[in-house]
Amino acid sequence: MISVLIADDQEMVRVGFRMILEKRPDITVVADVADGVAAVTTARELRPDVCLVDIRMPGLDGLEVTRQLSPTSKIVVVTTFGLDEYVHTALQHGASGFLTKEAGPELLVEAVRAAAQGNALISPQITLRLLERFTRPGEKVERHKLTAREQDVVREVARGLTNQEIAVALHMSLSTVKTHLTSVLAKLGARNRVEIASWAWRVGLAGS
Repeated sequence: MISVLIADDQEMVRVGFRMILEKRPDITVVADVADGVAAVTTARELRPDVCLVDIRMPGLDGLEVTRQLSPTSKIVVVTTFGLDEYVHTALQHGASGFLTKEAGPELLVEAVRAAAQGNALISPQITLRLLERFTRPGEKVERHKLTAREQDVVREVARGLTNQEIAVALHMSLSTVKTHLTSVLAKLGARNRVEIASWAWRVGLAGS
Protein backbone atom coordinates (compact mmCIF):
# COMPACT_ATOMS: atom_id res chain seq x y z
CA MET A 1 0.00 0.00 0.00
CA ILE A 2 1.41 3.39 -1.04
CA SER A 3 0.81 6.10 1.58
CA VAL A 4 0.34 9.65 0.29
CA LEU A 5 0.28 13.12 1.81
CA ILE A 6 -1.45 15.91 -0.15
CA ALA A 7 -0.36 19.54 0.35
CA ASP A 8 -2.39 22.21 -1.44
CA ASP A 9 -3.97 25.44 -0.24
CA GLN A 10 -7.17 24.77 -2.20
CA GLU A 11 -9.58 22.47 -0.38
CA MET A 12 -11.31 21.40 -3.60
CA VAL A 13 -7.99 20.25 -5.04
CA ARG A 14 -7.16 18.25 -1.92
CA VAL A 15 -10.59 16.61 -1.93
CA GLY A 16 -10.36 15.85 -5.63
CA PHE A 17 -6.91 14.30 -5.37
CA ARG A 18 -8.00 12.22 -2.39
CA MET A 19 -11.01 10.89 -4.29
CA ILE A 20 -8.87 10.00 -7.32
CA LEU A 21 -6.15 8.26 -5.33
CA GLU A 22 -8.31 6.38 -2.84
CA LYS A 23 -10.20 4.70 -5.67
CA ARG A 24 -7.00 2.74 -6.27
CA PRO A 25 -6.59 -0.37 -4.12
CA ASP A 26 -2.85 0.14 -3.73
CA ILE A 27 -2.94 3.80 -2.58
CA THR A 28 -4.08 5.40 0.67
CA VAL A 29 -4.08 9.11 1.60
CA VAL A 30 -2.81 9.47 5.16
CA ALA A 31 -3.26 13.26 5.43
CA ASP A 32 -3.99 16.44 3.52
CA VAL A 33 -2.77 19.86 4.59
CA ALA A 34 -3.24 23.43 3.38
CA ASP A 35 0.20 25.01 3.84
CA GLY A 36 3.89 24.30 3.47
CA VAL A 37 4.79 24.34 7.16
CA ALA A 38 2.12 21.74 7.91
CA ALA A 39 3.34 19.70 4.95
CA VAL A 40 6.87 19.46 6.34
CA THR A 41 5.72 18.79 9.91
CA THR A 42 3.13 16.18 8.92
CA ALA A 43 5.45 14.43 6.47
CA ARG A 44 8.17 14.12 9.09
CA GLU A 45 5.65 12.75 11.57
CA LEU A 46 3.79 10.29 9.32
CA ARG A 47 6.59 9.49 6.84
CA PRO A 48 4.33 8.89 3.82
CA ASP A 49 5.78 7.13 0.80
CA VAL A 50 4.87 10.03 -1.50
CA CYS A 51 4.03 13.71 -0.95
CA LEU A 52 1.97 15.60 -3.52
CA VAL A 53 3.00 19.23 -3.16
CA ASP A 54 1.61 22.40 -4.71
CA ILE A 55 4.02 25.22 -5.64
CA ARG A 56 2.20 28.24 -4.22
CA MET A 57 1.21 27.68 -0.60
CA PRO A 58 1.20 29.81 2.58
CA GLY A 59 4.08 29.45 5.02
CA LEU A 60 6.52 27.61 2.77
CA ASP A 61 6.15 27.22 -0.96
CA GLY A 62 6.31 23.82 -2.59
CA LEU A 63 9.88 24.27 -3.77
CA GLU A 64 11.12 24.85 -0.22
CA VAL A 65 8.99 21.95 1.04
CA THR A 66 10.63 19.75 -1.59
CA ARG A 67 14.10 20.89 -0.54
CA GLN A 68 13.43 20.18 3.13
CA LEU A 69 11.80 16.78 2.66
CA SER A 70 13.97 15.33 -0.11
CA PRO A 71 15.54 12.80 -0.25
CA THR A 72 13.82 11.38 2.87
CA SER A 73 10.45 11.59 1.12
CA LYS A 74 9.46 11.12 -2.51
CA ILE A 75 7.99 14.39 -3.74
CA VAL A 76 5.70 14.90 -6.72
CA VAL A 77 5.07 18.59 -7.44
CA VAL A 78 1.58 19.21 -8.81
CA THR A 79 0.81 22.76 -9.82
CA THR A 80 -1.18 25.07 -12.05
CA PHE A 81 2.05 26.80 -12.96
CA GLY A 82 4.17 24.76 -15.37
CA LEU A 83 6.90 27.39 -15.58
CA ASP A 84 10.27 26.01 -16.61
CA GLU A 85 12.04 27.71 -13.70
CA TYR A 86 9.71 26.01 -11.21
CA VAL A 87 10.25 22.63 -12.81
CA HIS A 88 14.01 23.01 -12.91
CA THR A 89 14.22 24.15 -9.29
CA ALA A 90 11.92 21.37 -8.11
CA LEU A 91 14.09 18.77 -9.81
CA GLN A 92 17.26 20.33 -8.42
CA HIS A 93 15.73 20.01 -4.96
CA GLY A 94 15.12 16.29 -5.54
CA ALA A 95 11.51 16.07 -6.72
CA SER A 96 10.52 12.69 -8.14
CA GLY A 97 7.96 14.13 -10.52
CA PHE A 98 6.32 17.28 -11.79
CA LEU A 99 2.75 17.50 -13.05
CA THR A 100 0.45 20.30 -14.03
CA LYS A 101 -3.04 20.07 -12.58
CA GLU A 102 -4.36 19.63 -16.10
CA ALA A 103 -2.47 16.34 -16.45
CA GLY A 104 -5.51 14.24 -15.53
CA PRO A 105 -6.33 11.51 -12.99
CA GLU A 106 -4.46 8.65 -14.64
CA LEU A 107 -1.21 10.58 -14.91
CA LEU A 108 -1.55 11.60 -11.26
CA VAL A 109 -1.86 7.97 -10.21
CA GLU A 110 1.04 6.96 -12.48
CA ALA A 111 3.24 9.67 -10.95
CA VAL A 112 2.49 8.48 -7.40
CA ARG A 113 3.25 4.88 -8.28
CA ALA A 114 6.42 5.84 -10.16
CA ALA A 115 7.71 7.91 -7.23
CA ALA A 116 6.97 5.12 -4.76
CA GLN A 117 9.02 2.74 -6.91
CA GLY A 118 11.95 5.12 -7.10
CA ASN A 119 11.18 6.28 -10.62
CA ALA A 120 10.00 9.67 -11.83
CA LEU A 121 7.34 11.10 -14.08
CA ILE A 122 7.01 14.56 -15.59
CA SER A 123 4.02 15.84 -17.54
CA PRO A 124 4.78 14.95 -21.17
CA GLN A 125 3.90 18.43 -22.42
CA ILE A 126 6.74 20.03 -20.46
CA THR A 127 9.40 17.32 -20.49
CA LEU A 128 11.17 17.98 -23.78
CA ARG A 129 10.74 21.75 -23.51
CA LEU A 130 12.33 21.70 -20.08
CA LEU A 131 15.24 19.47 -20.97
CA GLU A 132 16.01 21.25 -24.20
CA ARG A 133 15.90 24.66 -22.57
CA PHE A 134 18.35 23.76 -19.87
CA THR A 135 20.78 21.99 -22.17
CA ARG A 136 24.10 23.77 -22.27
CA PRO A 137 25.85 22.69 -25.48
CA GLY A 138 29.57 22.22 -25.20
CA GLU A 139 29.65 21.73 -21.44
CA LYS A 140 32.70 19.73 -20.54
CA VAL A 141 31.71 16.30 -19.27
CA GLU A 142 33.65 13.27 -18.18
CA ARG A 143 31.74 10.68 -20.13
CA HIS A 144 34.49 8.20 -19.41
CA LYS A 145 32.93 7.90 -15.97
CA LEU A 146 30.24 5.80 -17.64
CA THR A 147 30.79 2.66 -19.64
CA ALA A 148 29.50 2.54 -23.21
CA ARG A 149 26.58 0.37 -22.10
CA GLU A 150 25.75 2.69 -19.22
CA GLN A 151 25.66 5.58 -21.70
CA ASP A 152 23.24 3.57 -23.84
CA VAL A 153 20.95 3.12 -20.84
CA VAL A 154 21.20 6.82 -19.96
CA ARG A 155 20.14 7.80 -23.50
CA GLU A 156 17.00 5.70 -23.15
CA VAL A 157 16.25 7.15 -19.72
CA ALA A 158 16.50 10.61 -21.30
CA ARG A 159 13.92 9.51 -23.87
CA GLY A 160 11.55 8.71 -21.00
CA LEU A 161 11.58 4.92 -21.33
CA THR A 162 10.76 2.66 -18.40
CA ASN A 163 13.19 -0.04 -17.27
CA GLN A 164 11.20 -2.68 -19.12
CA GLU A 165 11.19 -0.62 -22.32
CA ILE A 166 14.94 -0.03 -22.01
CA ALA A 167 15.49 -3.78 -21.62
CA VAL A 168 13.59 -4.42 -24.85
CA ALA A 169 15.25 -1.57 -26.76
CA LEU A 170 18.78 -2.59 -25.75
CA HIS A 171 18.20 -6.36 -25.79
CA MET A 172 19.21 -6.90 -22.18
CA SER A 173 17.53 -8.35 -19.12
CA LEU A 174 15.56 -6.19 -16.72
CA SER A 175 17.98 -6.99 -13.92
CA THR A 176 20.90 -5.82 -16.08
CA VAL A 177 19.15 -2.52 -16.75
CA LYS A 178 18.63 -2.03 -13.01
CA THR A 179 22.29 -2.85 -12.34
CA HIS A 180 23.44 -0.27 -14.90
CA LEU A 181 21.10 2.37 -13.44
CA THR A 182 22.36 1.74 -9.92
CA SER A 183 25.91 2.25 -11.19
CA VAL A 184 24.96 5.40 -13.10
CA LEU A 185 23.24 6.92 -10.05
CA ALA A 186 26.36 6.32 -7.98
CA LYS A 187 28.79 7.66 -10.58
CA LEU A 188 26.80 10.82 -11.29
CA GLY A 189 25.72 11.41 -7.71
CA ALA A 190 22.15 11.56 -9.01
CA ARG A 191 19.14 10.86 -6.82
CA ASN A 192 16.64 9.68 -9.41
CA ARG A 193 15.89 9.10 -13.09
CA VAL A 194 14.93 12.72 -13.64
CA GLU A 195 18.39 13.87 -12.61
CA ILE A 196 19.93 11.28 -14.92
CA ALA A 197 17.82 12.57 -17.81
CA SER A 198 18.63 16.18 -16.97
CA TRP A 199 22.35 15.39 -16.92
CA ALA A 200 22.11 13.57 -20.25
CA TRP A 201 20.44 16.52 -21.94
CA ARG A 202 22.71 19.04 -20.28
CA VAL A 203 25.89 17.40 -21.53
CA GLY A 204 24.57 16.48 -24.96
CA LEU A 205 24.43 12.72 -24.41
CA ALA A 206 20.70 12.53 -25.05
CA GLY A 207 20.01 12.09 -28.73
CA SER A 208 23.68 11.55 -29.54
